[in-house]
Amino acid sequence: MTRRFRLAAAALGVSVLVRLLWALFWPGDLILVDLHVYVEGAANLFRGNLYDWTDSSRSPQFPLPFTYPPFAALVLYPLHYLPFDVVAVGWLLATVAALFGVVWISLEMMVGREAMREQSWRTAAVAWTAAGMWLEPVRSTLDYGQVNVFLVLSAMVAVRSTRWWVSGTLVGLAAGVKLTPAVTGLYFTARRRWLAVICSAAAFLGTIGVTYLLTPGETGRYFGELVGDPHRIGPVGSVINQSLRGALTRLAGHDVGSGLLWKTSVLVTAVLAFFAWRALRFDDRLGTLIIVQLFGLMASPISWSHHWVWLVPTMLWLLHGPLREAPGARVMAGFWLVTTVIGVPFVLGTLQKSMWDISRPGYLSWLGAANVIGVLVLYAWIIRAGRLSPERAVDRSREQEPYPVP
Repeated sequence: MTRRFRLAAAALGVSVLVRLLWALFWPGDLILVDLHVYVEGAANLFRGNLYDWTDSSRSPQFPLPFTYPPFAALVLYPLHYLPFDVVAVGWLLATVAALFGVVWISLEMMVGREAMREQSWRTAAVAWTAAGMWLEPVRSTLDYGQVNVFLVLSAMVAVRSTRWWVSGTLVGLAAGVKLTPAVTGLYFTARRRWLAVICSAAAFLGTIGVTYLLTPGETGRYFGELVGDPHRIGPVGSVINQSLRGALTRLAGHDVGSGLLWKTSVLVTAVLAFFAWRALRFDDRLGTLIIVQLFGLMASPISWSHHWVWLVPTMLWLLHGPLREAPGARVMAGFWLVTTVIGVPFVLGTLQKSMWDISRPGYLSWLGAANVIGVLVLYAWIIRAGRLSPERAVDRSREQEPYPVP
């Protein structure tokens, strides 16, 4: 065991201890607020008021409802039988373990399984886990007790697996918990893994079928009335909403909705994402996955800052991926590192008198579009750097995974 590994392990241990003490003893109302909603909201699954229940004790400006599909409430339902402190400790430890899994698989997809047996890469995995806990998306996820890291890990494991039924089932179940992981189906489509696409759709429909049998009223209400209402999730114009719609809303001074401006912006982003994917080596699985997931965050009406856990694999890919030597790679990685260490949405949120106020000085609106601008620039950089890379000349005619790990 090297000195560097011991230092990385010590940093991770201290980080975990600090997060546990923060969660259990800090008096702030918003600490683990979403975990409270998960546990207390899910307890109403069989009472007929899952989507009428709200918790205003911790967020007076916006009483917090249960916003996930009924299958999420079914998965979380057993937690309300346990003492909340026990749930909180287990949740935080499991989140850190999931983050380690995300970092490990990200590195493995770039350097290969054999390399991950080396002490240097194991040290890197531990060190990045310790550092990742203090980056804005993970930091906020831990503060709120959110589910985001688990969803990212499920997508990573699905992509890592060469078994179509494992990949499809994981994505379908994750989409049943929270709809956004369904965008991973675009990755399988890009990879021509048609059986995984079909299996993921079947698994997702299966989650709907199960909850319909158990709670037909709640299932029908969610997918019939609530699924398309972003205002129920929270204020679209809040600076912590780092989606295209959120950024455009703040720049326009009013909610742009799903009209022509938003649709055009999503289309432009989709075109850039497509050409960015085409610019990558075909065996760059992590790069393709990142492009797809960032597009999902951009196109979603609501992408809170804690949803952007995918920025951790993004930084790893920029520093260790096939384009790491391309001009600008370290600049792009540095941009994301600075913005996530600072936590731009959080800082700007402190300057916001009310989360419902959309109008604000122009410079704050542009600063509040940091993630959106960063993704668009990243796509453009990938298009240029990928096409100039001498290593890009690979056969794109292969029809099915598994592909050799780089």
